[in-house]
Amino acid sequence: MKARILIGTIAAAGLALGVGQMTATAVPGDGGTSDSQAGPDVTVGAIPDVSKYGAATINGVSIMAYAFGSTSCNIGTQQLGWYANTANHPVIPQNAYRIKNGRIEQIGMSWMKYGFCALQQSLCGTCAPAGSGCPSLLGIGCSDPYTSGLNGTQGDLGPRSKVNASTGVFPADTAAETSTWPSIPSGQSVIGRRVQINANDLNPAQNAGAVYLAECQYVHPQDAANNNDNNNASYRLFTVGGLTSGAYTLTLAGSTFQQKPAIYHWGTVVPSVAYSVVDMADGRFIVGYNVTPNTDGTYHYEYAIYNMNSDSSGGSFSVPIPAGVTVTNATFKDIAYHSGEPYNGTDWAISNSGGQLVWQCTQTFAQNANANALRFGTLYNFAFDANSPGVTGNTALGVFKTGASVAVRGLVPATPCRSGDLDCNGIINGADLGSLLANWGPCPGGTPGCPGDLNNNGIVDGADVGTMLSNWG
Repeated sequence: MKARILIGTIAAAGLALGVGQMTATAVPGDGGTSDSQAGPDVTVGAIPDVSKYGAATINGVSIMAYAFGSTSCNIGTQQLGWYANTANHPVIPQNAYRIKNGRIEQIGMSWMKYGFCALQQSLCGTCAPAGSGCPSLLGIGCSDPYTSGLNGTQGDLGPRSKVNASTGVFPADTAAETSTWPSIPSGQSVIGRRVQINANDLNPAQNAGAVYLAECQYVHPQDAANNNDNNNASYRLFTVGGLTSGAYTLTLAGSTFQQKPAIYHWGTVVPSVAYSVVDMADGRFIVGYNVTPNTDGTYHYEYAIYNMNSDSSGGSFSVPIPAGVTVTNATFKDIAYHSGEPYNGTDWAISNSGGQLVWQCTQTFAQNANANALRFGTLYNFAFDANSPGVTGNTALGVFKTGASVAVRGLVPATPCRSGDLDCNGIINGADLGSLLANWGPCPGGTPGCPGDLNNNGIVDGADVGTMLSNWG
């Protein structure tokens, strides 16, 4: 992947930033579209089907296995290499997500399907075939279907840890190379290497109202070299049915959302979600964020960070916390690698000091190259509650391999105002009293914390006037 120049916000003073390392846009992302379609440009045109393989019990937890089909499209201006058992073909990871209670979480991931040849079909439009049958090139405008059965064939699934998604480079899958891949662990012959999902994350009785998403992505060295790798992921919704043959039945729904990773559907389900796009020198992150009021007058902050194709990976995330703001319930969630991938799964450490709430990978790249960094094709969650509403400001995303960091626009806790300063202009006067009186009586719906409810008891009354007058001026 070539470095991009975007209009954005570079890290503010005090953040360690490698010159030329990264940029960040402070506006909603482009949905994953390419910077250019010049040269070969592979996308996911469709996710046509899903296969179910059963389940296995791992450490007392039922883990279910699936695979999603993927139909590729070459929307570029050159043919794309599809040579089996070489380093010039696509590799295809699959992911699963759930949107529930206002949060998007990654709940499943597979190893990577290694491509072997390309049919010359026309899902994308007019196809200029690269040859007859199933040649070793995908023609301009042509599509190639891989069924879920192919994408779930364990012998053709290689570890993500072998791939640099930024450059698209990986070792040729020769017999000598595949012999070095981790063997499927004992007791996991059904679920090994496939999309693995915790049964509790699918159980309809535990997930009422949840929205589920399947995502496929193509990684290819020619595509990345031509700077066309920001449109390589697409997603499609699925529903969860009954439990048969040891696993819940998944049914794909609707059409495929092309050239967009699944994180963008969070904003479709929760319209108040906003996004910032971060382009490192070697890949793209998408940061989604949302702030919602709690019933006790505090606010809930949700951040989801998706690493689309950065090999440098994420190593930390921080949010500024002004003096006087109380933070509670800070949480972190990642997705478990499996089937022998070498990555450590230790949760990031959480600290709140010096005016910064920080989530940090527990080891640096120098200490452990296989520490639990936010790697490509994965989404991590960061959340907390605070007694202050959100305002636009800078969070910071740290880079695992370099130790640099970049400022990312988002919502951060506001500096608290004095009790009674309803317009937060630094003075309590008649304008504030007028606002209080305009909201006199019970708060709408009985919810504490409405404007003027200074003691958060669900009603604006004389006690609140007394508090305001004691702070007058």
